[in-house]
Amino acid sequence: MPGMPPSPSPSRFAYLGPEGTFTEAALSRAITAPEGRRDPQPSVAAALAAVRSGDADAALVPLENSVEGSVPATMDGLADGEPLVITAEVFLDVAFVLAVRPGTALAGVGSVASHPHALAQTGRRLTELLPGISPLPTTSTAAAAAAVAAGEFDAAVCAAIAAERYGLDVLADDVADHPGAVTRFVLVSRPGPLPAPTGNDKTSLVAVVGDRTGALLELLQEFAVRGISLTRIESRPTRQRLGVYSFSLDCEGHVADPRVGEALAALHRLCDDVRFLGSYPRADGRENRPVRPESSDAAFADADAWLARLRAGEI
Repeated sequence: MPGMPPSPSPSRFAYLGPEGTFTEAALSRAITAPEGRRDPQPSVAAALAAVRSGDADAALVPLENSVEGSVPATMDGLADGEPLVITAEVFLDVAFVLAVRPGTALAGVGSVASHPHALAQTGRRLTELLPGISPLPTTSTAAAAAAVAAGEFDAAVCAAIAAERYGLDVLADDVADHPGAVTRFVLVSRPGPLPAPTGNDKTSLVAVVGDRTGALLELLQEFAVRGISLTRIESRPTRQRLGVYSFSLDCEGHVADPRVGEALAALHRLCDDVRFLGSYPRADGRENRPVRPESSDAAFADADAWLARLRAGEI
């Protein structure tokens, strides 16, 4: 499939479960159907822990959604603990259905449940369909579907695959407030050989900056002066004290690219801490933006050669 990352080599995959989640659907896109063992996990933290402990070779977890933004559990799980690296990303169109046990009519629905992100994306539509009912959170959309099948709730906001998996009927299709939502998932593993540069790559990292004037500007300048575009930047608390933040960011390019490597080395010098989260092929169908001529690899090489001649007294 065009724009999709190549199938990775690990054979044991953990993912945010239970069966029937959007994450499982994304995992099916990331790897070929018969390849590897797939183990659903009850949380993002559990999926990442399975990789760190060696119980899984890789884990697929949600990182951000086009409507609700980033998934804090994934951002914090990658920033803390033993290092993990992203080896691939997957983008999945997200469509929700309202599912119930067979024979249940809309008028008979007294409770509805789903993952908080799903509830946030369907709040207005649920109010129209089920006025006066306060939705309840679950660990995943598929967990909500399983709970409905078990009689714990009357309805679930979930993926169509989950409704089918747990034998539920669909009362309403496409209940999202903003149709066309997309979720980005990342495949993570323990550190090892990186995917080779493709010329259309993305690099992710977390940088901790000190509580000083201009710290964030210094970080951003290291990318700007090299003509490297940032595709995402978000702040997260470090849990140390107010005023000390980590910045999770993605930039265009591969760490093997000279300019990207130089930028990361500069951050290592400027920041209190830098955690490299991987360089991997882009999977969003977009190409890296053109580099300004004065910020190209050739321009930097020419500048280095000029400096060497200057220091040697040749100029």
